[in-house]
Amino acid sequence: MAERARGRALGRAAAVGAVVVALDQLTKHTIGTAIRPGQVRHVLPGLTFVYERNTGVAFSFLAGTGALVYVVTGAALVALLAFLLARPARRLLWLPTGMLVGGAIGNLIDRVTLGSVIDFIKLPDWPAFNLADSSITIGVIILVVVIEWGGGDG
Repeated sequence: MAERARGRALGRAAAVGAVVVALDQLTKHTIGTAIRPGQVRHVLPGLTFVYERNTGVAFSFLAGTGALVYVVTGAALVALLAFLLARPARRLLWLPTGMLVGGAIGNLIDRVTLGSVIDFIKLPDWPAFNLADSSITIGVIILVVVIEWGGGDG
């Protein structure tokens, strides 16, 4: 029974992660073909699209640290997947896991293929970010809610 629960949880997390990666890469490709580096497009009041390259993780954290970004990201994902596998029946734990893994993979694809991550969403007084960063941020919030108020592992 526990193996079946692990399989279901991993399958759901993988599906969420695949959607996040697909949407992230699609939006980055679309922005990359529509906006030149340094160009700004005003979309709505307080929202602009830009084309920026980021060598760090979400919101430029750890920018310029090279291999440390890979180590920190890898360690966090291993810990998260181990947590999911240890608690596969925890209600909705698969959702933030998929969001976090998908966001990390989306940005990893950029790092490996481009040497940096494409950020394109810009809000006033906030660093530029992308859908992968948004998925990671929202995933962390949901993860805290699931852990703190998720009602246990069953």
